[in-house]
Amino acid sequence: MNNTVTMPTTATPRKVRPWLWWVAGLVLLLLVAAGVLISSMSFVPNDLDYSTTRLSEQGLYKVTYVAEINPVPINQILKWTLHVEDAEGQLVENATITVDGDMPQHGHGLPTRPQVTRYLGNGDYLVEGLKFHMPGWWVVDFQIEAGGQQDQVRFNLLLD
Repeated sequence: MNNTVTMPTTATPRKVRPWLWWVAGLVLLLLVAAGVLISSMSFVPNDLDYSTTRLSEQGLYKVTYVAEINPVPINQILKWTLHVEDAEGQLVENATITVDGDMPQHGHGLPTRPQVTRYLGNGDYLVEGLKFHMPGWWVVDFQIEAGGQQDQVRFNLLLD
């Protein structure tokens, strides 16, 4: 009979393979990049002007919008009435107006192609087809051309 006691041996720790460190570093880098992207997408400047009446960039037009539904809802096709006057307060009639919009934080535009569909008289224009499909900061731009003069106005909206 053998009276020797054998002690259990402990396994020697394995070396972490070098490629595993590279994978871990890449995963960490991707997580940090995702965090930066998410935080930048939620940043809304504190000094935004949300007024519904604005002067165009060059001061040629004073423009006001009236939303069909207020507050502006999400995921509904909307109509706005756009009122346009020149710098002296004269009504701007029969202008050519184009519409565009986007979310500056997200880098995408409206899911629809809104248009000014008709002149209503008294400097008023019907804008149809606006749809904001998610909450957040939106901008809506109007390019206005009348009497050989062209200018642009931007409206900011913060939707819940």
